[in-house]
Amino acid sequence: MSSTDGLVRYPADVAARYRAAGAWGTRSLAAEFRAVAERVPEREAVVAPDGRLTYRELDERADRLALGLTELGLRPGGRVVLQIGNRLMSVVAWYGLLKAGLVPICSLPAHREHEISGVNRKTGAVAHLVEAGGRFDLVEFALQQRIGVPLTIGAADGPNRLEDLVDRSDPGVARAVVDRIQARIHPDEVAVFQLSGGTTGVPKVIPRLHAEYWYNARAYAEASGWDETTRNGHLIPVIHNAGIVCGVHAPHSVGGCTLLTSPVLDEALPMLAAERVTDVLFGHGHYGAVGHPVFTQLVPSLRRVVLSGAKVPLPLFEALEGHGLWSGQLFGMGEGFFALSGSGAPREARLTTVGTPISALDEFRVLDPSSEKELPDGEVGELACRGPYTLRGYFDAPDVNAVAFTSDGFYRTGDLVAVRTFGGERAISVEGRIKDVINRGGEKISAEEVEVLLLRHPGIREAAIVAMPDERLGERSCAYLVPSGGRLTLPDLQEHLAGLGVAKFKWPERLEWVSSLPKTAVGKLDKKLLHRQIAAKLSEE
Repeated sequence: MSSTDGLVRYPADVAARYRAAGAWGTRSLAAEFRAVAERVPEREAVVAPDGRLTYRELDERADRLALGLTELGLRPGGRVVLQIGNRLMSVVAWYGLLKAGLVPICSLPAHREHEISGVNRKTGAVAHLVEAGGRFDLVEFALQQRIGVPLTIGAADGPNRLEDLVDRSDPGVARAVVDRIQARIHPDEVAVFQLSGGTTGVPKVIPRLHAEYWYNARAYAEASGWDETTRNGHLIPVIHNAGIVCGVHAPHSVGGCTLLTSPVLDEALPMLAAERVTDVLFGHGHYGAVGHPVFTQLVPSLRRVVLSGAKVPLPLFEALEGHGLWSGQLFGMGEGFFALSGSGAPREARLTTVGTPISALDEFRVLDPSSEKELPDGEVGELACRGPYTLRGYFDAPDVNAVAFTSDGFYRTGDLVAVRTFGGERAISVEGRIKDVINRGGEKISAEEVEVLLLRHPGIREAAIVAMPDERLGERSCAYLVPSGGRLTLPDLQEHLAGLGVAKFKWPERLEWVSSLPKTAVGKLDKKLLHRQIAAKLSEE
């Protein structure tokens, strides 16, 4: 596993095994998309609030954009920071960058100088693509950052508008230029840089390679039972790992359609209903969708609802069942490994676990967090994984890689899991993060364990357990709750947990009711903010 250029490669024999098994192909991401576009040219590839494109139209526009980018002086291998949202031109931009041989860096519109400057230093970006509009002026921000060539989407007078690059490019010339570029790309080269969801400092850089990244999407589509009739609704940020794998590449790998929409339910649900959505991925921030008055309009066409980002509350699962809908869970990471509820998985497995790996070539272990000792099924430990789409090392990060991987190449995720068995099938139950533990006088409390137990109460819609400082015990637990009806008292919660046989030291010792739990830019629960809030409140008191 050499790392002469910052990239930790798959061992040659492992790469050969994945290719021989049919997991890794021999084409680039752009060439894989071209092959699908040539097979189903007139099928819809993407629908967004600002327009729609068939595969033929998307393929041609991306070609023309690639030509425009090369005429700006951008060369294959150059890295481009992206800060763009869920719109039609974002999908054109994605494939246009790949067709030009450029390497997208999947940043978020919410990132600012601290993150962007750090990522730029790490990757040596040559361009910065931003979207105009919104409350924060990303166009001006990009100009201030001075990262190579500034590129814009939707700016009336912004520099290097992608819309202009497409309009002034000749389709025939563009196709020839793209073909020449793609002929020189090896499928095991870096195609994309994703950023880690790290908790401290600048995000770590995750290299995704052409062959393995397309397989990641193809395996997800296959595990989901998708085909050309799939119309997949995607509300969470598209320029993010779940957005690219689940929202764009996976439906496109089978000739299906991406329904790309706003994260705002009042805007998203009417659009998904009108477009006859068949599948939808709801992040934790969208768990309330089932109670929206428009949700019933999705039901006639909807086949599957996949839930991701937090333990599924029983009332949500039951509400989906009440509509006659199949629902399951997804667990995934930018570093690779995906688990998904199987279509034939029993109800209890779909409610209490995130399912099984999406590929037969995936490997996972549950390890003692302080060693490489493998734990038996049923015990809680750290998830470690490797496989045909899981990284072998972060980009240019030897010190991090030294502790993030086992001696035989398994990635240590930092997630606490246990294996539960259903009819002989081993499913993964996520029990929290290694650091998401409250130390109450030496007794360790898994925050996620208590959250799951609280969500079994019908009066609780969302729950977050955080540590609050305590002079005597070091830490006690505080429950932040979103009600689904009337507000309960702290004794009510304790009675609920007592009825479930939960040890008393795990019971929350403070209760804070909130209208919603804070989320990060990608829709994950922001516990850092809750920690700061409770510490400040205790200080004032």
